Amino acid sequence: MASLGKSIARFDVKDKATGAALYPGDFNRPNQLYMKVLFSDRPHAIVKAIDTSEAEAMAGVIAVLTARDVPVNEYGLGIADQPVLCGPGSSKPYADRVRFVGDQVALVVAESNEIADAARKKIKVNYEDLPLVTEMENALKDQTLLHPDRETNLMLHYKIRHGDVEEAFKKCDVIVEGEYRTPMQEHAYLQPEAGISYYDEEGRITVVVAGQWAHEDREQIAHSLGLPEEKIRVIYPAIGGAFGGREDMSVQIVLALATMRLHERGIDRPVKIIWTREESIIGHHKRHAYKLWAKWGATKDGKVLAAKVDILADGGAYMYTTNKVQGNATLMCSGPYEIPNVYVDSRSVYTNNIPGGAFRGFGGPQGAFEAEMQMNHLAEALGMDPVELRMRNLIDDDSILSVNTKPPKGVTIKSVMASCAERSGWQKTEDGWQRPALMPGEGVVKRGRGVACGYKNVGFSFGYAENSTAILDLYGDQEIEKAVLHHAGADVGQGAHTVLRQIVAEELNIPVEKVEMIGSDTGFSGNAGSSSASRMTFMGGNAVLGAAKLALKKWQETDDRPLTVEYKYLAPPTQPYDQETGESYPNVSYGYVAETVELEVDTETGEIHLLKILCADDVGRAINPMQVEGQIEGALIQAAGYTILENFIQKDGKVLTNMLSNYLIPTVLDIPDEVESVILEFAEPNGPYGARGMAEMPYLPLAPAIMAAMHDATGVWFHEFPLTPERVLRGLGKIK
Repeated sequence: MASLGKSIARFDVKDKATGAALYPGDFNRPNQLYMKVLFSDRPHAIVKAIDTSEAEAMAGVIAVLTARDVPVNEYGLGIADQPVLCGPGSSKPYADRVRFVGDQVALVVAESNEIADAARKKIKVNYEDLPLVTEMENALKDQTLLHPDRETNLMLHYKIRHGDVEEAFKKCDVIVEGEYRTPMQEHAYLQPEAGISYYDEEGRITVVVAGQWAHEDREQIAHSLGLPEEKIRVIYPAIGGAFGGREDMSVQIVLALATMRLHERGIDRPVKIIWTREESIIGHHKRHAYKLWAKWGATKDGKVLAAKVDILADGGAYMYTTNKVQGNATLMCSGPYEIPNVYVDSRSVYTNNIPGGAFRGFGGPQGAFEAEMQMNHLAEALGMDPVELRMRNLIDDDSILSVNTKPPKGVTIKSVMASCAERSGWQKTEDGWQRPALMPGEGVVKRGRGVACGYKNVGFSFGYAENSTAILDLYGDQEIEKAVLHHAGADVGQGAHTVLRQIVAEELNIPVEKVEMIGSDTGFSGNAGSSSASRMTFMGGNAVLGAAKLALKKWQETDDRPLTVEYKYLAPPTQPYDQETGESYPNVSYGYVAETVELEVDTETGEIHLLKILCADDVGRAINPMQVEGQIEGALIQAAGYTILENFIQKDGKVLTNMLSNYLIPTVLDIPDEVESVILEFAEPNGPYGARGMAEMPYLPLAPAIMAAMHDATGVWFHEFPLTPERVLRGLGKIK
């Protein structure tokens, strides 16, 4: 009956394939109303006045809501620095300001979507434009403050001071410096933001929406509405992708606000909203744009002695999850290497751009790009194979990280790197690792191969009391006939609910078909935490495993049927950065990954063709190998889009790429000819059955591996991406 290690098809796959699955936009209730949001479309201004009279007078318009209708006009995952609605009339200081084009100014509720849209256009807003701050370097000057109550545009500043880098540089035989820029990226999930809200039979404001942390959504809604959390219920149905883009609020609070205010007027009708793609692109956060400067030094035998890194991140208009993203980038910018001397200054600033926030790998890809580029530059300067250089510096269980503590037990990056190299044709000789020859391209088409590796935290970090709760019901008489799992963790398409059911089935020794699940409903589940940070298999899995063990024990000890147990898993503690030195124990677990890339580049057109990506990923234990392989492939394609195609453009705070016709994401014609997924299973000591989270790991090394392959093919290093044909040709000196 064992279900562990089996490639069981996801339980939602048939409904999603046939169209039977209901996403938030598919939900309808009798006598429902429709809502539209008036976005600011201004990157920086004071809302002097809002005239809603013409909109309110339209036939079919039920209500128009503004800032004065929000009980507690603030929210935010990091800090509560964002108004729910921007404009006059609320008690929050400076809530009358809009700070990016996606700020929400007013809500229109009407009998139809068309009426709501037409009424929205009749709202007259008097703006007083303010000076723009769109460049990170200018933000640091504090000449124009986005949040005057903060007295600075500097969101945060993390430091690492490990050893003495200046003395160490004196002992280095080779020193390389580089400046790197990583771009913003749109999540481009299939399902735009949508939802419906209503009062349920217990008098709770119920919001059916897509998100990544149902209980956090509930907390944010309750805070802004000035209500106890038990008066709010959040339900996630099928979710059409997330990738971190649903970490923050979009329609959750405004849906609940409309339902509450209508109820106060004696109108108890559901309220529904569906954003257009253009609204989605301006209305939720993006991957942070980063500028990274680095100086690394090594001895002639390939020992890296010092790394000095300066990081500047565009946080955009509000904090969102910038603190978490920046925390990861600060750690990952020195790579999975034991470097005895590390000096990092890592800052994020407010600008009038769309906010930066969580996106697959949050902060890891930016930090890894700089670290792996520096390693490849060092390898070139030393005349050493890039795999050999890495193997001489990779961490193990007894290494001291840049934060002056050892990593959690179970470090496997050396084994992962070796497996990746061997499967890619590298040979280990007496002189070290040697790369294989690559068949050259023809004519103007050049071929190259590149390598990179990385590591990424699993679970929340830096002092957060990481936890997850599961509830399990067992039914039957002499033997278990059915198990019902209550777990609030979001399945955003990664198959988490299937894996959790497999864990229950494994521990109870019953067929997985006998395990049912009530998922992502705060009315029936405890807090499971967010489906982010590659944590759901690790944290949710440990909670479910604990519940299954407890339920089985109770089943064997009592005749009470049915029975219910609740189990809360608490992860080992972590520590935040020391403000001056950065010393900390930041994470409970890591995932380890290494990749090689083979590509062709047409030196006349600048077009890149990915021939093969090999990704070796330590997953601890592959509970569902097919899903693991799917996550590897999905992450690689998404990272390839980030590196080659996806050119998110803002000018003067306005988004120029606000449609999928001008913001290009990978299609079937852009995927590599071959992807080889190497699934390694070195047990994570604290993971359920040894499993690690892994959905983000394959993303991290791809951009630097592609850059290394481009250098191998052309002799040119690219320090900025996406590698659009124009940027490639400019780098090759073909155009100015």
